[in-house]
Amino acid sequence: MDSPVHHIELWTTDLQRTGASFDWLLTRIGWHEDLDAAWPVGRVWRCAGAPYIVLEGSPAVSGPHDRMRAGLNHLALRADDREALDQLRQDCAAGDWRELFADRYPHAGGPDHTALFIENPEGFECEIVVDTD
Repeated sequence: MDSPVHHIELWTTDLQRTGASFDWLLTRIGWHEDLDAAWPVGRVWRCAGAPYIVLEGSPAVSGPHDRMRAGLNHLALRADDREALDQLRQDCAAGDWRELFADRYPHAGGPDHTALFIENPEGFECEIVVDTD
């Protein structure tokens, strides 16, 4: 067994806009989209050695995402290095993301944790981490 996690599925109220923001982010940190023309209500991204990520515009969605309620608060993903993290920070608005905790960058998660925290318009938060061994 490679990873004990098989995949992560997120539901969205706006597949087009939220899908575009995730595609912008994920492709910049080494993921690729796995297109399936037979499935128009969802998108999938893959990265070697990681569970795949699904974004689905399900008709069963009952309301907007709220990371402050019970359920998923954020995804924590890795960037290759600090330079890549700084570039994401500089460009995140172009990908429809806004920086969170900017006054504490790059250590909003603590003095020994290097990360960028961003949120898209639907309220999905991603923490992009750089391992600094």
